[in-house]
Amino acid sequence: MIDRVSAGLLKLGLKRGDTIGIITDGGSPQWNFMDFAAQQIGAIPVPIHASVTIEEIRYILKDAAISIVLTGNKLLHEKIIEADKPIGNLKKIYCLEKVINQPHWDDLISEPGTKYLPEIEARKAAIHEDDLATIIYTSGTTGNPKGVMLSHRNIISNIKATIALVPVNCDKITLSFLPLSHIFERMVTYTYMAVGASVYYSDTMDRVMENLKDVKPHYFTSVPRILEKIYHGILDAANNKNQFQKKIIHWALRVGERYPDSNKVSLLYWFKLRLANIFVYRKWRSLLGNRVEGVIVGAAALQPQLASLFAAAGIDIREGYGLTETSPVISFNRFEPGGVRFGTVGIPIPGLDVKINTPDENGEGEIIVKGPNVMMGYLNNPVETKKAIDPNGWFYTGDVGTFVNKRFLQITGRKKDIFKTTTGKYVRPEMIADILCHSVYFDYALVLGFNKPYVAALIVPDYVKLKQWCDANNVHWTAPQFMAINPKVVQFVRGLIDEMNANLSPTEKVREFLLLHNEWSSASGELTATLKLKRPFIEEKYKEEIVELFSKS
Repeated sequence: MIDRVSAGLLKLGLKRGDTIGIITDGGSPQWNFMDFAAQQIGAIPVPIHASVTIEEIRYILKDAAISIVLTGNKLLHEKIIEADKPIGNLKKIYCLEKVINQPHWDDLISEPGTKYLPEIEARKAAIHEDDLATIIYTSGTTGNPKGVMLSHRNIISNIKATIALVPVNCDKITLSFLPLSHIFERMVTYTYMAVGASVYYSDTMDRVMENLKDVKPHYFTSVPRILEKIYHGILDAANNKNQFQKKIIHWALRVGERYPDSNKVSLLYWFKLRLANIFVYRKWRSLLGNRVEGVIVGAAALQPQLASLFAAAGIDIREGYGLTETSPVISFNRFEPGGVRFGTVGIPIPGLDVKINTPDENGEGEIIVKGPNVMMGYLNNPVETKKAIDPNGWFYTGDVGTFVNKRFLQITGRKKDIFKTTTGKYVRPEMIADILCHSVYFDYALVLGFNKPYVAALIVPDYVKLKQWCDANNVHWTAPQFMAINPKVVQFVRGLIDEMNANLSPTEKVREFLLLHNEWSSASGELTATLKLKRPFIEEKYKEEIVELFSKS
């Protein structure tokens, strides 16, 4: 099939170095066929996140000089047509879905035969490991996205390092539901294929839980947000049980959240785990298909309590860290004994140098990386490339971290996001936001306070959970825009924040907050494609509300 797609691309006159866009909502075999078919004839696949705006797509089409695009459905097909109107560079747009009067996936496929097979083989043989393999646009929090250029060597080095760390083989089944437009899911999928594991693709994020039960995977990748939703689902289920069952489930949660990463437990704690497993944990495992051996988590910080809880339930979650610019994995918690520490992103992968640049008295500083997985540079952007990679080959991640026990890397914040209040003390907003969002009642939080006398937060509640609380506490429910200012709701949220403030230093405590009634998403601009907050966009959008937050006290 890969050769058939390559033959179809050659039939279109595709030359070595030409770029091909791929935009779909999720992964599929066809996504991989196009990816490999392009690469083996020297063409350059350019994945585009389905959630980006038409303006961002237009920028990518122009910057990467894309001439052919594969779309996943009619909506994305129309989005590409609209984005290309002022440019007019696109020669063909193929769609995986049948769209009237538009080229379909089947129209692209062509039998290679004697006409194209020799050329496919010749082009394949001519590809060097340092050649450009793909361009991936980072969904930056500011400005236009940057096209990260990754070579074959970049990606292959990461695959080789990862194979040694994840005990996946040809007998294992995996489920893929994260977008393949992200290098994290794409590289992990390559790794599955390299060892011969079976890969199943979830057709929609809405059916992930159903797919987990059907496929019964041994391994899958996830972002923390999905695991948080599973956790919140467990809490919802508990609330629908009788009083005795509810107490048992909450007891099991408390037991699980104390599970140590060393796996060494006292006899009494072991006995509690056995009881919790009989009454609660085994039911959770069945929700995930009953044979999950490992979950690989990346893209954002995982709350340590969740890692402990799932480990106690017999579901090993291993958090890693990386960036698109590093193909992507930099460090990873291991599956073998002694190779995991909750609250960290693990041990640097083999063949990679990782160090803390100019560490402070606490050993914290910017994380910098050097190795075969560091990108070739940013497309058409030598200035940004020079900023990111120094003359000695060190890539500056922009993330602040430290080493725990000399080998476990811990991320403590983004260099550009850490700020000082007028007290002169540093504040790590991401850490505080993570604590806030551990509450089932909060979806997102943006922590503020740069050059201000105290810390404040914009909070997007989970209004489904908030409605449940209102129903249980006889608070008349109307609509989100009214509940956000309802005195009883605000008082309830204040109580939640006060509880979380107890674990923060005086400088870090959230003094003021504002509940917002509009959801945040990548489509509306507040989030990147990987669900990170776009701080400058949010601060501009809510600048009047922010002024009010800091004029209250």
